[in-house]
Amino acid sequence: MRDIKEIKGVGAKTVALLNKLYIYTINDLLEHYPFRYEIIKRTDLNKLEDKDKAIIDGKVESVPILLHFRTGINKMNFRLLTTNGPIGISIFNRSFLKSNLKIGTNVIAIGKYDKQKNIITASDLQFGLLTNEEKLVPVYHSTSGLTNKNLNTYVNTALLFHQKDIIDNIPLYLMDKYNFLNKRTALNIAHNPPNQIKLNEALLRLKYEELFTFMFKINYLKTEYQKEDLGIVRNIKEDSLIEVIKKIPFELTLDQKKVINEIIKDLNNKKRMNRLLQGDVGSGKTIVAIIAMYLNSLSGYQSALMAPTEILATQHYNNIKEILNKIDSNINVELITGSLVKKSKNNIYEELTNGNINIIIGTHALIQDEISYKNLGLVVTDEQHRFGVKQRMALRNKGVAPDVLYMSATPIPRTYALSIYGDMDISTIKELPKGRIPIKTYIKTNEEIKDVLNNMYETLKRSEQIYVIAPLIEESDITNLTNVYELKDKMELAFGKNYNIGIIHGKMLAEQKDLIMGEFLQNKINILISTTVIEVGVDVPNATMMVIFDAFRFGLSTLHQLRGRVGRGHKESTCILISDTDSKRLSVIESTNDGFEISEEDFKLRGHGDLFGIKQSGVLNFKIANLKEDYKILLQTKKDSLEYLQNEQYQNDEIRKRLIDSINKD
Repeated sequence: MRDIKEIKGVGAKTVALLNKLYIYTINDLLEHYPFRYEIIKRTDLNKLEDKDKAIIDGKVESVPILLHFRTGINKMNFRLLTTNGPIGISIFNRSFLKSNLKIGTNVIAIGKYDKQKNIITASDLQFGLLTNEEKLVPVYHSTSGLTNKNLNTYVNTALLFHQKDIIDNIPLYLMDKYNFLNKRTALNIAHNPPNQIKLNEALLRLKYEELFTFMFKINYLKTEYQKEDLGIVRNIKEDSLIEVIKKIPFELTLDQKKVINEIIKDLNNKKRMNRLLQGDVGSGKTIVAIIAMYLNSLSGYQSALMAPTEILATQHYNNIKEILNKIDSNINVELITGSLVKKSKNNIYEELTNGNINIIIGTHALIQDEISYKNLGLVVTDEQHRFGVKQRMALRNKGVAPDVLYMSATPIPRTYALSIYGDMDISTIKELPKGRIPIKTYIKTNEEIKDVLNNMYETLKRSEQIYVIAPLIEESDITNLTNVYELKDKMELAFGKNYNIGIIHGKMLAEQKDLIMGEFLQNKINILISTTVIEVGVDVPNATMMVIFDAFRFGLSTLHQLRGRVGRGHKESTCILISDTDSKRLSVIESTNDGFEISEEDFKLRGHGDLFGIKQSGVLNFKIANLKEDYKILLQTKKDSLEYLQNEQYQNDEIRKRLIDSINKD
């Protein structure tokens, strides 16, 4: 795949901005689809209510005035003469447009209308005048320094000069069967829609391709699992399990006991385990994994637990050591991280090879070349690091073929889970352990921010800590949502004299994030401002409050996952959702702590939306498909991809080879 820098007009600075959006190749750019389409049609200001969305056009009537608030933030004000008379326009972070906004220039403004002040706070400005016909304008996820127009221009340049880079994963006979548009035409329409009918036709074709690719991989993995050699056969007796449960210092739920029995059945079976354990936040998945690893060690085999980050691996290590010391102090548990000195690492490698380590905990480095196991029998990981063909092959080359247990804190409605995790068996924990204190959740408007700040101050006075969540890292060209840095300024103003305030977000290096989370865990940071990067994270028992700004922006399941970061100790915890809109949907979070109930509502209201988090799950980052809205397409692609996979006529097909190669690289 060709690099993005080969596109005409894309220099080093633009490459860096595109990389922030996970765009590295020409194909990445072409598949950076609009997340919505703006219907551009002139609005009659006389018919609008206060704060309604307005689209108007006219001529610039005054020289724009530029105001600077702080580094990186600016605001431009000017007057526009429209058919409704003169109107004020305000827009943030568009100082670079000032020289183009000469008196008499034709401009289209899109934004919120303040009826009292007769001002539009614009989210976008375009040059020209509107016609009487509706126009569909693609709107992209972007980043500061990269406008919507920039992205559309780069996409169109790629479509014009780099047609050979377009990758099409729909076999020809299926293209003919469904009379699909060719890929280039579909991409062109998706990025430059002439009308809604043509757009729907293009989107159907692109969604089918994405879901076909996904279901082909699922069906291929399932077929490969069925072909694989026999797994490890153990003889774990019920007496062993009863003895373990007696030594655990708390009572297991019925769901935990049921799931443990399902796992033991797999471990005793000659068929290799490939099981997904899904459970709500705080449902007790880790203790289930500990018991499985302990019973695996009693059978003479080693276990490896892989965590997404070093700090989370350390947390698992401390928890597992504490519990296993009460069950059996002879079990040797070790932690391997990148920060370990070479001598310590080499000692651990040697102990693993000798079989002196029963359970090893670390990141994905646990299956790297330099590590060899004496008899690895069980790998426990999470959905974020799906244990694919490449990883299994790496272990098989070392002469091992372990059972695999994935842990997921994202409750998924069973109907969908059976399709998207079709290559796995599924275990579910719904019942929460006794004694867990429910998190109290409240919805507040921006007008009630003083009450929120007072609540935060009371929490800080008790020496407890607070998470503050923003939907964005930085200013965006397409939205007025609150961002991390803006919140940092506000929090510094309110609490900076007496309390330490930190920032964490997904664009930081892993080492930076670990350092900041470590400081928060040690109570060196009192308020941590974050994006959804903390959705899957470290337990901070002293963090008892979360405030989520622009809560309407998030899916219910993401809000629930975020909320699960507090209430990890024995103190009462609260979560405050700040939003001026969407209160009916958000009331679902206010009324229940049941993640499965919330995920069902999320599917009803939004489709899969943010169900799997934002850039959290590498498996389910669909670029254009929506699991609920496109579920019928998913079922059809499941059938079509299996037929394509099993038909000998297509065994040497280029698309088939390419898809299998991509699985092996996962």
